[in-house]
Amino acid sequence: MTTSDSGLPAAPVLAFALVLGTVGLVAGVAGLILAVQADSRPAVAAEPEAAEVVGEMPASTVDVSLSEFAIDGDLRVPAGMVTLAVVNEGSAEHNLVVSNGARSSVLAPGSSEAVDLGDLPPGDYGIICDVPGHEAAGMSATLSVTPATAAAEAGSSGAATDTTAAGHGAEGDEPDWDALDMAMMETMLAFPAETVGKGNLPLEPTILPDGTKQFELTAEIVQWEVEPGKLVEAWTYNGMVPGPLLRVDLGDRVQIVVHNELPMGTDVHWHGISTPFDMDGVAPYTQELIRSGDDFVYEFDAEEPAIGMYHAHHHGQMQVPNGMFGPFIIGDTPIPYGRTISGIEIPETIELTAEIPMVLNDAGTIGFSLNGKSFPATEPLVVAEGDWFVVHYYNEGLGAHPMHLHQFEQLIFAKDGIPLDEPYFADTINIAPGERYSVLVQADRAGTWVWHCHILTHVEREEGMFGMVTAVVVEPADA
Repeated sequence: MTTSDSGLPAAPVLAFALVLGTVGLVAGVAGLILAVQADSRPAVAAEPEAAEVVGEMPASTVDVSLSEFAIDGDLRVPAGMVTLAVVNEGSAEHNLVVSNGARSSVLAPGSSEAVDLGDLPPGDYGIICDVPGHEAAGMSATLSVTPATAAAEAGSSGAATDTTAAGHGAEGDEPDWDALDMAMMETMLAFPAETVGKGNLPLEPTILPDGTKQFELTAEIVQWEVEPGKLVEAWTYNGMVPGPLLRVDLGDRVQIVVHNELPMGTDVHWHGISTPFDMDGVAPYTQELIRSGDDFVYEFDAEEPAIGMYHAHHHGQMQVPNGMFGPFIIGDTPIPYGRTISGIEIPETIELTAEIPMVLNDAGTIGFSLNGKSFPATEPLVVAEGDWFVVHYYNEGLGAHPMHLHQFEQLIFAKDGIPLDEPYFADTINIAPGERYSVLVQADRAGTWVWHCHILTHVEREEGMFGMVTAVVVEPADA
């Protein structure tokens, strides 16, 4: 079996086994239909209640979607009674605040709320999410309220709708089901697609005269191809997303020299790594901010085993989702060799085919991704039938992600780098922001097995499969 520069098995010819029709990942098409309703009761002089002014005013309901980090919807309505039907389609908590004083509650992912704006005269009304950092990250929009007569003339044929998202049976808005099928198949058959750039590459240290292992990290903005043809402005360490893999032995003296080439200040927090107070990486409490153009040296002893990570802490709401994160491993992986768990015997010794970090993200310029790439640019893990491999999940995103591997049970043997007294098997593992889970897997059957986040909107959309999906490709033992 051939290997890549990082020591992992290289992907075979695409024709080998990418028959993704064998997997059962199917997504429904959900629809949002914008309705502009008018109360047009006939005038009846004998009933004064029917002539109330309120009853004659146009009433509009606007569908508004919140996500990381945008406020979307057809935000143009006629003057009158206006209600916003707000849905949080993101993976983090959001709210909606309107400049006339109306506001929603803080909405959990997937939840919704109707926000009554009352009787709005013509004009522009600002809308934001006022969760700290979200407005600055792009969650602002304008609701344009037009004179009722002008809006009626402009929209006499009905408000514009997104036909690809319309519900089944909506008159005049039937989706092109064949096109939806084709989009899904085309994206799935494009896997694995080649893109420029790869993250998690091991960084070799310089050994100083006293034995200290020195690493150099440069914080810089680069163009990153997150999926085929899609270039984004990524905030990186050493020009890659995730940043380079740092790995040292227990007891090593470690020095990390950080060069800041960003347009703003930064720092580096060693998440899950034991350090002295002044090396924790939280400006201005533990250190001075590393200003643009400056350097900073972190130095500490690797005194405890760790499956940790490093990321920016200063303006982390922007720098981290945009790509400033990486894995850091100290010491040996605490695999439970020779134990019987749920009736399954773990061998006394195992020759691991691969030990890989899988870093999850869902926001910023990188968006829904595995190791800095979105499907079909995610990298498959290619092994032989019977091989064992270890995966360290890292969640550097803003929401939890239930990671599901088809057919193979994952033996969870460490949480946040801490060995579990009672390891256990699972096929889906829910990983919250900041958490790390370490799993051992035996690939005991050949095929191409899909591996993905089980929040389906993180992996499928009208344009086809995307985001947090990859596969384990298991070559037959006799191949």
